[in-house]
Amino acid sequence: MAFCNPSPSFPLRFHYNVNRNIVRRMPVAKNSTTKTDATKFVTFLGKGGSGKTFSAVFAAQHYAMAGLKTCLVIHSQDPTADYVLDCKIGTTPVTCNDNLSAVRLETTKMILEPLSKLKEADAHLNLTQGVIEEVVGEELGVLPGMDTIFSALELEKLVGFLKNKTQKNNPKYNFDVIVYDGLSTEETIRMMGATGKSRLYLKYMRLLAEKTDIGRLAGPSLLRLADESLNAGNVGSGYNGQLSGAIWEKLEHMLEKGSSFITKPELFRCYLVMNLSDPMSLNSALRYWGCAVQAGALVSGAFGIAHSGCDQGHLETAKITFSPLPFASFTPISFTSPLNWGDIMHNGQFKDAQDLLSGSSEYLHSVTFDPVNKSVTLLMPGFDKSEIKLYQYRGGSELLIEAGDQRRVIFLPSQIQGKVGGAKFIDRKLIVTMRS
Repeated sequence: MAFCNPSPSFPLRFHYNVNRNIVRRMPVAKNSTTKTDATKFVTFLGKGGSGKTFSAVFAAQHYAMAGLKTCLVIHSQDPTADYVLDCKIGTTPVTCNDNLSAVRLETTKMILEPLSKLKEADAHLNLTQGVIEEVVGEELGVLPGMDTIFSALELEKLVGFLKNKTQKNNPKYNFDVIVYDGLSTEETIRMMGATGKSRLYLKYMRLLAEKTDIGRLAGPSLLRLADESLNAGNVGSGYNGQLSGAIWEKLEHMLEKGSSFITKPELFRCYLVMNLSDPMSLNSALRYWGCAVQAGALVSGAFGIAHSGCDQGHLETAKITFSPLPFASFTPISFTSPLNWGDIMHNGQFKDAQDLLSGSSEYLHSVTFDPVNKSVTLLMPGFDKSEIKLYQYRGGSELLIEAGDQRRVIFLPSQIQGKVGGAKFIDRKLIVTMRS
């Protein structure tokens, strides 16, 4: 574990801490099979081949059979979901059975709508003198990074991360639950932390726009183009007619809402999935738990799939490894087509899994402060002490934690602010003691 103090030769900067409000005990989550006005988001993290896609389909069927209008969102070309649902999944939501729809995200298709909105905005503002109009969307291929960006935009329409509300008046987006099976676990984790980490970039973009000559010249026009594109076709948007400063504030407010979404158990559920008979699958799930924590997200529980060769010892090891997370296990089913989901859902071996998906529980929060001992305790599962780097800046009011290819900022309450006096790593927790 490395502890570094700021110096001119090591100019790290802090981004805004998305977890500053989780020092209090997390509230008890509402039952996930209870209808609310807000759309819930459920996703799964696990090593490839661990059963992540089947778990997503199982969860979608569970919520649908509980009477919640559910949409399973698949972002890959893997046909597993089509097979187990006996349903051809396309790029627009298709009804699979009562209360359950499914859609496959394809980036080549998702590029077209934002481009169309950009063209519409440019036609109104005439910033490019028609240059954008010459771009043919169907010619554009997918570049690295586009998959995550465009899937995030599509999920925003379905879930409403940034506004905490969805387009409920639009039947296309009128869902109670969205179950997301992402392109990969790493990309899903990046997406979860994107809004919180984007706030620092927004801050420096605003400084460039307001403090530099080129920014003052081009910034207002580009901001108007972005504003018009985001709100194309929307009547009474929150931005129209506002000055640049007000638009920047609105963007910051939206990102703040997005970063808080993944800390609300009544809206966000993230589950780990592992093959109980594969030690590497367990290790990967443990690591992903730590990475999700670093992204600022709550992890709701863990699913263990008991394949052939799994015994009670494997199960007990997994329960101990992921304690105190809620844990459920089940044996895989035979992939015959079509599957009888009514029988599967009424099979006693899946009761624990269903209880975990719909139950209310208290959540293990990742940061706790101890003003009496002037210390902060950080949950760091899946990492060892040599992988954790701790930096301190801004007069002792913040800590920056680097692990799992992510950086995370912790804002310290006034009672324990100061220089790092020491740190120890015990039972997956980093305990940092401060001194005045």
